[in-house]
Amino acid sequence: MPSTPRSAIAVFVAAVLVSVLTACGSDNKPAPAIPRGEVVSTSPVEQLSPQQTTAYLADANIGTPVRNGVDAYRVVYRTITPEGGATTASGLIALPRTDSRRLRVVSYEHGTLVLKSDAPSVNGTTRPERARTIMFAAAGYAAVAPDYLGLGEGPGFHPYTHAPSEVSASVDLLRAARTMAAERQRDLDPDILVTGFSQGGQAATALGKALQGGDAPGFGLSALAPISGPYDVAQVETHGAIDGRVPPAIAVFYLAYWITSMNRIYHLYDRPADAFSEPIADRIDQLFDGEQNEITIGNALPARPELLLTPKFLAQAQHPTGTSQSAVAASDGTCDWTPRVPVHLYAATGDRNVLYANAEHCVQAMRTDRATLTDLGDIDHSATARVALPQILDWFQREIPAT
Repeated sequence: MPSTPRSAIAVFVAAVLVSVLTACGSDNKPAPAIPRGEVVSTSPVEQLSPQQTTAYLADANIGTPVRNGVDAYRVVYRTITPEGGATTASGLIALPRTDSRRLRVVSYEHGTLVLKSDAPSVNGTTRPERARTIMFAAAGYAAVAPDYLGLGEGPGFHPYTHAPSEVSASVDLLRAARTMAAERQRDLDPDILVTGFSQGGQAATALGKALQGGDAPGFGLSALAPISGPYDVAQVETHGAIDGRVPPAIAVFYLAYWITSMNRIYHLYDRPADAFSEPIADRIDQLFDGEQNEITIGNALPARPELLLTPKFLAQAQHPTGTSQSAVAASDGTCDWTPRVPVHLYAATGDRNVLYANAEHCVQAMRTDRATLTDLGDIDHSATARVALPQILDWFQREIPAT
């Protein structure tokens, strides 16, 4: 084979390098930073005088005192996907009609929803979540309620009880609220009071952990009051769903929603039939597409967990390994920190949907006498929010009153 002059080789190598770098130049550039919390659009959804606010809350069976009127907005803002890519989400921001220039902030994390249009920023009539947010604004706080990813006007699917994305959506709504308030010549106190119900109880503890831990620069935590959250999926809620302590119809709903959501992030199965029994396997993704309500989904699902899941996946649910273990870890661990602020958990021993042991395990995990648990007694899951939220508002007003 004839030799090739070194100069020719050098020219050839240089040409190859130039062509490769030219072709890949765009890949080598750092990706532009996502402007998290940037406001995309705002739409007024409620403009209430004090009298109208009183009537609005009364219609929602909320009888707490009203200090002022409220202006509430649906806000679409920039945030991130579970994988860290760019997306948008929507949320509710409620500002009190007061003369205070500096406002303390309550973040309310809503409970389980499957229908996009039921999110707090969209549905103000048939769901209580907007009214619960406005309750805090009626007492003089700025109140925010994230719809979470994939609900409200957010694109795509909702990653149900995925704590990292609940936190990112919540923090970025706080950033959007700060911008909105500044445009109205008002400042938001950076230390946030956090509460939430059911899924939102778990989201609230995750948000509190992030705020105290410095994962949301510019914000901190001043008090935390979660209600009836599934804080321990691995040791309490999943086992209760399978052994019958959670009513079978509720258990099937929770399991199906959680597994389909986590599969989109962690790839728990290749085909729905790997996890779900026939004939529901062919329909499971369509049931949780954000366009079906609870009644439609409940009527389509089988009656018991052992009819929902394949034997292999039923065993995997009880003893997760691999990607299933990663998915569980993304829902659990929200109580695994030691608060430096007062924390009041609320739960009911009569609650069969989200078992009381979840809250007991949460308080134990926090390892501090600053975290307390109030037993609301022999009432059902929905009633825990109705009973606890007025108590939480009263506690917030005593602990860190609105300005």
